[in-house]
Amino acid sequence: MPNLKSLAKDTAIYGLSSIVGRFLNYLLVPLYTHYMPKESGDYGISTNVYAYTALILVLLTFGMETTLFRFANDEKAKPDTVFSTAMTVVASLTALFLLLVFGFISPISGALGYSDHPDYLTMMAVVVALDALQAIPFSYLRFQKRPIRFASLKMLFILLNIGLNVFYFVWLGKTSVFYVFFINLLCTGFITLFFVPDLFRVRWHFDGSLLRSMLSYSWPILILGIAGILNQVADKILFPLVYPDEAGANVQLGVYGSCVKIAMIMAMITQAFRYAYEPIVFAKSKDADKTEYYASAMKYFLIFTLLAFLCVVGWMPVLQFIIGEDYREGLGVVPIVMAAEIMMGVYFNLSFWYKLIDKTIYGAWFSLAGCLVLFAVNILFIPRYGYWACAWGGVAGYGTAMLLSYVVGQRKNPIPYPMKDIAVYVVATAALYGLMLLVPDTWPRLLQLAANTLLIVAFLALIVRRDLPLSSLPVIGKKFKKQ
Repeated sequence: MPNLKSLAKDTAIYGLSSIVGRFLNYLLVPLYTHYMPKESGDYGISTNVYAYTALILVLLTFGMETTLFRFANDEKAKPDTVFSTAMTVVASLTALFLLLVFGFISPISGALGYSDHPDYLTMMAVVVALDALQAIPFSYLRFQKRPIRFASLKMLFILLNIGLNVFYFVWLGKTSVFYVFFINLLCTGFITLFFVPDLFRVRWHFDGSLLRSMLSYSWPILILGIAGILNQVADKILFPLVYPDEAGANVQLGVYGSCVKIAMIMAMITQAFRYAYEPIVFAKSKDADKTEYYASAMKYFLIFTLLAFLCVVGWMPVLQFIIGEDYREGLGVVPIVMAAEIMMGVYFNLSFWYKLIDKTIYGAWFSLAGCLVLFAVNILFIPRYGYWACAWGGVAGYGTAMLLSYVVGQRKNPIPYPMKDIAVYVVATAALYGLMLLVPDTWPRLLQLAANTLLIVAFLALIVRRDLPLSSLPVIGKKFKKQ
């Protein structure tokens, strides 16, 4: 299983930039929630603006990240030509976007509720434009299997961002949300400079025929990406628009946004897995054992994410200190949001059947269906249930897209997923989580952690018994083989 070993190795490296990096970024959450009081609504503003930028980034990249992998792996295409064609598309869209923002900043800021602070939007417009321009070079690094450089640049951005935030918030006492956006602009601009030498090393060639083929492939991915990102950020965009208390909307959104940060470990795992898995899937598409490989990857992805779920909820008595005390009232949404993120990860794994047969339009329809469900849940229930509706909306949206992709995929391009094994792990996770809920809050924190840790160990024992025997492990396995 050399490809699975390669997947594990690359996932670990990409995970260094994603998981470790996001963990380091968690240091900013207590910083912000300590220095930006809940009542100010500043953290809610940050959550809302970053939701808009995530959506815009998908529009500007136009699905070219995945499209680059698809066409660069084509024997008839030259990778540098694919790269330069994709870069031309993204650069053109980015230039048009900046012209529109700077030309109509007053009406845009007024429509979004930031008429008093158009500077927030101008700074973040430049940030998202630079992020879009970085996206294709970062994808090319993944295609070239250069995870070290990829991870190094990602980590440099994170460390610089953390350092400047600590300097401004703690040392200089600059605690406004303005400095959150300003620091992001500085760091993003600095990292962009590192790609300038790479751009000169590429043999630039624009291919009009290739462009038409790439656009034909990418526009359904764009729809898929829009629907997918809306599944992630629509609640944070819609919340201030439909929450009945306009004055308190950013306050409540700040509570929800800070608690969601704890749940984002699932997004980190999925992102790290995607960075490593996507290039391998396209490269392996012609191999005879590809379906067995995809099925095994799905199972191990689920095992790992379910273990992560139990670790986070089991260690919540400690993890809750990531956020400021005033924001902890929303911690109940964390398991719900994590469950939604697991469904999103499963949906990503299921998505390759239509990508590999160039039927990405299916993904667009599935994601749109999930997005419509999410919108409906948020619009109908936020006025009554607040951010709890946001959490359950994610489960409903991702669950819809996941089920549609599985049912249709098994008819169009069936893959023998080990459903019985998967069911065993899902049921075991639900049962162990239920037992964790029975641990009394009145117990001392150390006793709660000990009880929950024992339940996590029970899940690990199940993994060892069914899918990871100790004899297969390095060093330890040698001792078991001798016995």
